[in-house]
Amino acid sequence: MPDVFDPFRLNGRVAAVTGAASGIGRASAEVLAAAGAQVVLGDLDAAGAEAAAKAIAAAGGRAAAQRCDVSRRADLDALVERAEREFGGLDIMCNVAGVPADGALAELAEPELDRVFAINLKGVLFGCQAALRAMRKRGGGSIINVASGAIDMPAPGYGLYAMTKAAVTQLSQTLAAEVGSQGVRVNVLAPGVTITKFTSRHLYDAEGKLDQAKYDGFLARMRGMSPIGRVGEAVDQAWLIWFLASDASRYCTGQIWRANGGQTIPR
Repeated sequence: MPDVFDPFRLNGRVAAVTGAASGIGRASAEVLAAAGAQVVLGDLDAAGAEAAAKAIAAAGGRAAAQRCDVSRRADLDALVERAEREFGGLDIMCNVAGVPADGALAELAEPELDRVFAINLKGVLFGCQAALRAMRKRGGGSIINVASGAIDMPAPGYGLYAMTKAAVTQLSQTLAAEVGSQGVRVNVLAPGVTITKFTSRHLYDAEGKLDQAKYDGFLARMRGMSPIGRVGEAVDQAWLIWFLASDASRYCTGQIWRANGGQTIPR
């Protein structure tokens, strides 16, 4: 009888993860490494990426960290080149890094538009382009781009963020159609509310201290949006990324995957 866990094993695979110093990026790097992958962790927070890489190594995995500003094409090229130089190639690319953007579209200033698009959209495109050059040498690979539940549920004050994530979705699906014949799969993760620094930014007071009442109220509202009454943790997204990186998802490409507790079920 075949071992049903074999398709999930990533032994011999090499992965690069952006936004890997914290949140979904760090959880994904840890899960991929635990599944057997060698991982290069990229983040603007170089110290945070290094700490995450050391934690992976302490747990028995193989990891390297590198400062990476995803708005700079050269940084993403360097991240992939690090994976090739240190671990021999690239099989998995996780474009997780992104920034929030708050405010009404009517008041949106051009510098903020350019800043957020440079990170959330151009950063994903640059990451895909760098990864493809390496994956073609290996005969294929898996690219996972992180969008957001905001693509399904427009909300006042989040228009700019949602626009970038909708663009990531279209980028990913088009790319999947373009590179499938080269053995490269491209999928999109659209997380629901997941408690990380990214989502908890509104829950602190002016002095940077957690406002417990606000935090509890936020959790209650988010749980109320889910039929199963849950709010996501970073590892919930990492587990889905693991599936999409593995051979267990070998028949899956060009799709939007939603780990969101049912928050965006049409109502």
